[in-house]
Amino acid sequence: MNKPLSTFERKMKNTKFKKAFEEGYKKLLFSELMISIMENDDISVRNLAKEAGISASIIQNLRSGKQHDIKLSNLIKIAHVFGYAVILEKGDDRLMLEETIKGSKKRLVAAC
Repeated sequence: MNKPLSTFERKMKNTKFKKAFEEGYKKLLFSELMISIMENDDISVRNLAKEAGISASIIQNLRSGKQHDIKLSNLIKIAHVFGYAVILEKGDDRLMLEETIKGSKKRLVAAC
């Protein structure tokens, strides 16, 4: 005998619902990850913002899930505060992304 599907399983068969659910889940994961790392490192929103050189409201909005998109430069800054690097991988190739300041301009560079 087949076990009847749960409400969630039935809903996930709808492609529109499934896509919306997966998008929301990804946003929640990033928010939860930020909260967890901030708690583990015992750092406040204000202190993280100060160390990363970005607005406290951006940090709070990312933490709460109100802001869904993050600029790559902000992601790199936040990652560096916690001792992480942002790395792009394709096959065996790895590029570490860093923000550098040359003259008066900031730019992203990839280091092998």
